[in-house]
Amino acid sequence: MSCPICGLETKQAHRPFCSKRCADLDLAKWLNGSYSIPSDNPEDVENALKEVEEAEAKSAGTLPTQH
Repeated sequence: MSCPICGLETKQAHRPFCSKRCADLDLAKWLNGSYSIPSDNPEDVENALKEVEEAEAKSAGTLPTQH
């Protein structure tokens, strides 16, 4: 089995990766959203925008206005 990050042979201690470095690189990709699949569903887009607006309002200390 080869490492999904660099292609080298995997090591049992870090399986399915060849090293801790490749395992950490994979984790970083998960955490920063590199593995996400974009959605074209309008409802998903609306929900995402609403979440961003709420987060911005919360950090600014104000409540979002209702439309």
